Parts: sequence; C-alpha cells; structure tokens
Amino acid sequence: MQTIQANNYNVFFKENGYQYLSEILLVENYSKIFIIADENTSSHCLPRFLSLLATNIEIEIIELEAGEENKNIETCLQVWHSLTELGGDRKSIILNLGGGVITDIGGFIACTFKRGIDFINIPTTLLSMVDASIGGKNGVDLGNLKNQIGIIREPKAVIIDTQYLETLEGNQMRSGFAEMLKHGLIYDRTYWNKLKDTTALNTEDLDDLIYESVQIKNNIVSEDITENGIRKALNYGHTLGHAIESYYLESSEKTSLLHGEAIAIGMILEAFISKEKGFITNEEYQEIKYVISDIYDFVEFNETDIKNCIDLLIYDKKNEFGTIQFALLEGIGSIKINQQSDNELIYRAFNDYKS
Repeated sequence: MQTIQANNYNVFFKENGYQYLSEILLVENYSKIFIIADENTSSHCLPRFLSLLATNIEIEIIELEAGEENKNIETCLQVWHSLTELGGDRKSIILNLGGGVITDIGGFIACTFKRGIDFINIPTTLLSMVDASIGGKNGVDLGNLKNQIGIIREPKAVIIDTQYLETLEGNQMRSGFAEMLKHGLIYDRTYWNKLKDTTALNTEDLDDLIYESVQIKNNIVSEDITENGIRKALNYGHTLGHAIESYYLESSEKTSLLHGEAIAIGMILEAFISKEKGFITNEEYQEIKYVISDIYDFVEFNETDIKNCIDLLIYDKKNEFGTIQFALLEGIGSIKINQQSDNELIYRAFNDYKS
C-alpha cells in the first residue's frame, strides 16, 4: 500500500513500515530504544515485532497493565521513573506497540520526558490503526474523565501492520469499526455504504477499508491540527459517547464499555439530535440507527444513568465558555460543528435509543 503523507510524518503500511524503521534507527543514531506495550501486546504482538526489528541498538521493554483504567498520570510517573533508571536520555526513542491506550499514553510520556523525545506508533488494534495513532493527540484521563490531560504533537511515524489484528477478539474489532463508521458518516457517504454490510469486518477488502479510513482522518487533521475548526468533525458521537464511556468506567455497578461500543451509542444519540434539528432526514436517521444497532449490543439506560451521563457533559474537553459543543450530521457524509443541544432533547435521544 502507498505511504500516506501526514503533516510532519508518514503513515507506513506493512513491510514499508519495517523498512523505514530500520533506516531511521540507523540514520538518527538513537542511544536506546524503549518499547512500551501492555501485557496483551507483549504476549501476542511483541514476538513478531522484535523479529522484524533490524537494529543493534539496545532495547528495553516497558510493560504496562492493560485497560483504560490505567491511562492515567500515575502510570506515566512509573514509566518516567523506569526510563530514568534504565538510562533514557534525549537521544532515546519510544516505540508504542499496542492499542489506543498505549499510543495515547506512550505518546504523552515521550512528549514530556526530557522535554520531548521521538516516538513512533505501531498500532495493534483496529481502533488504534484508524483513529488513536493518527493525528498527534497524546494524553491521559483525569480520574474517569477521558483525555483531560494531553498535548498535540505528531509522532516520528506510524506503522500499520494489519497482521496484528489476527490476535483480536470480535468485540475489539467492532470497537474499532465504530470509528470507521464515523468516518463514513461525517465525510463520505460512499465509504459509509461500503461499511453498512456487517460482513465488512470479515472480507479480504478490510485492508483497503482501513487504508481509506486512515486517509479520511488524515485529510481532516491535515487541515486543522489544533482542532480549531474542521477537526471537530471527528468528535461526532464522542460528546455523548465519552460521557457514557466515563460513567460506565467509574460505576461499580456497571460493566465497562469499550471505547467503540460507547461511541456507537453516541453516534445514534447524536444522529437523533441531528434529525430533530432538521439536519438529516428521518430516513437517514433510521438507516444510521438500524446499521449501528445491528452491529452493537443494546445497552440499557435507566433515568439515573441518563442523568449521570448528562451531568458528565460539563467536563467534556470540547466545551467552550461552559457551552457543550456537538458535531452533528448534515446529511450522511457531511457535518456541522459547534452545535448545541438542551438537556430535554438529549433525554429524548436516549428514550428513542431505548425504543
């Protein structure tokens, strides 16, 4: 596959990525390589990665506990101490091998250690390939609040090797697929139509679909790296989706949702709000609701759940001057940013989701 040119880095695919990695490690003369992985990628992905890593530079593996609940400043402190104790310096490089949690926190650690060292993302989940590793957002959660602490700084490169997807369970694949569906809804109706068939995840065309999704996100980010305009389109489904994800993460009575599972619900809810505001037709809304509901399990919300999710909206990082900001659909394949919704309409969206 052809390399995708981002603002200040490239997204490489398969063998091209490993060739680039070997060359850049030699050219840049790094002092030490640190690979950040979690317990899952250490077991399932690290052996393949190391077998393809051609270098004589000393390598240190830093393994983190898996899960969103570990994407916090306490984990960063532990890794910063480890980097220091293991002789990390400003000529070290961090290779983030893992899903969205690893690329988010690994990038943040790299951006802040010694005031910033180079890092490369090697995403191993569908979610991180099409979303988290692309675009330069790095950060951690603040308690149960998603991505409250972070920085925008692009990696040295991103290397996408879809063979790592063979290690994933179905729910993890569906989690990433939610972001691909989002890309179609906000940017390209033709792409959305390709994805509507639920067998898309199991076709030989999956590599091509992933490539197209990366192109869409890169096209948007390249226009607006700091998220002052069109990049806000990527927040579709995430205003309510993040609130739902945070609430289910913090509640001892709930089973935590994967990121894409929460975003799938958020996309249905925000499609309803788009319909009620006259931005999409009822037929478009019903199509969106049917397609997403057919892929993702239904989640039950009672009145207390809904209230708690709405209460969390005030902490959303996209808010401006205390106003909750939504990116809403303007037909399938287009978006309207900087939109508002009152709580009554949000309640109605939840109630329609339950119907």
